This record gives sequence, C-alpha cells and structure tokens, in this order.
Amino acid sequence: MATATVTRSASGLTGRKRRPGRMASATIVRVIQYIFLLLLSAFVLLPFVWMVLSSLKKNNEIFTAPITWLPEQWQWHNYADIWAKSDMLTWLGNTVLLAVVVTFLQVLTGSFAAYGFSKIRFPGRDVLFIVYIGTISVPWQAYMIPQFKMLSAVGLSDTRLSIILLQAFGAFGVFLMKQFYDSIPEELSEAARIDGLSEYGIYRRIMLPLSVPSIASLAIITFTNTWNDYMGPLIYLRSPDLWTIQLGLKTFIGQYNADYAAIMTGSVLSVLPIALIFAFGQRYFVEGIATTGLKG
Repeated sequence: MATATVTRSASGLTGRKRRPGRMASATIVRVIQYIFLLLLSAFVLLPFVWMVLSSLKKNNEIFTAPITWLPEQWQWHNYADIWAKSDMLTWLGNTVLLAVVVTFLQVLTGSFAAYGFSKIRFPGRDVLFIVYIGTISVPWQAYMIPQFKMLSAVGLSDTRLSIILLQAFGAFGVFLMKQFYDSIPEELSEAARIDGLSEYGIYRRIMLPLSVPSIASLAIITFTNTWNDYMGPLIYLRSPDLWTIQLGLKTFIGQYNADYAAIMTGSVLSVLPIALIFAFGQRYFVEGIATTGLKG
C-alpha cells in the first residue's frame, strides 16, 4: 500500500515537471505560427500598400530606383484630379447598380432554390440538384457565344438588363445555401407545418432569419464577383454611358498610359468599396463559410 502511494506521488511530481515544458513548447509553436501568418499577410498586402502610396506620389516618383515607399510630398489632389480626367462617377454608379441588383437576385433565387432542394421532397430532386450543380464545372467561355446570340436576338445587347439576367441565377449560391439548410433540423420545419405555416412561410419566417451568416457570405462573394467582372460588360456593354469601373479603367489606362499616379488612384478607387464591404462583413462571411459544412 505504501509502495503504491509513493509511486503515485512520484508520477504526480513527474507530471508537474513535464507540464511547464509542454506549455513552453506550445507557446513557442504558437509564436512561430503567428510570425508565419504575419509574414504571409505582409506578403499579400504589400502590393496594395504600394498601390495606395503610389497614388499619393508625383508621377516621376513611382518607378524610381531604389524604391522609395513614402512620397516626398503627399499628392492628395490626385484623388480630385481623376474625377476631372475621367467619367469616374458614371462608372462607379453603373457598377454599384449592377452589383447591388445582381447580389439581391442571386441571394433571393439561390436561397429559395436551396430551400426547395433541401427541405421539400419531390421526385428526381437529387438528380436535378446534381445536374444543376454540375453546371459549375462548365466554363463560361463554352456557352458565352450562344448566350450573346440569344440576348441579341431579343434586343437586350448593350443594356444593363443583359448583365442582370446573365448573373441573376448561380449554381454556387444554391449549393452554398443548401449546405446550410441541411444543417437545420428537419423537426423545426415539421413543427412549423403542424402549426399551419406554408412552405413560403417557413422559408420567410424561419429559414431566412436563421441563415443570415450564409446569406452574408453569398452576398459578399456575389458582390465582389460582379464588381470585378470584366468580360461580361466588355461583351455586352458597348455604350460609354453604360461602362462599369473595370471597363472605364481599361479605357482610362489606354488614354493616360504614362500617368501612373492617376492609374494608381483609379485602381485604389476600384478596390476600396470591396475592401470596405469585406471589412464590415468579415465576421458574417467567416461564420457563414464555417457553418455551411455542418450537419444537424
């Protein structure tokens, strides 16, 4: 009995001795991870920092050797001059309009279709969902010519409606929202049906309030893709008063190809709205992506 007591005491002392060593090792590993993440973040953000600083320099200071990061004199007037040199207000207005409308429609249609695929049982549901999601693997270049001919035939070419109709539906949004709806217990929908709610009522009163993180994720992804879209507006929008920020900047660069400060200023203005939206919606975006893979 005494021997067993001594053995336990010795093992306890050994465990106390080992525990600080393990804590120190875990702290070192965590510090190394943080340093690695900081270096990786600096590597990713460095081009954007250089772009912002270059937009505040004189034109002849941007490509000096060796590189000077900070301008000798801060040229804040570059952000005022670009509005006089270009039709930036029209480009931004068109881009905001298209991005907001397309985002709203994709969230509406994607969440509604995802609810049907997730919570309503009908013949051929799984096959139809697989076929629909399979369209993600088909590159847009494979069917952009038939799309253009169809829209031109009905007179929608060179209109904002062509871009809206092309991007109002998305298989990725349906897939993302369905993964989240699958994590919601079926008992919740059954209880709502017993209480007399229709499928539309369940979707509007129960599913939508619960799916705010996933809706935020889909909205941020869709808004970013629409804002940065270049090929779609290039094909369908030929009138200058319909150009988006991406088309306008391409024309601006061709016209002022030696005015690097103005080009950097326009690039900052095109990136800034996306950065602000992601900064404010980051918490919902991360939460929505993290919860779409969970199963209830």
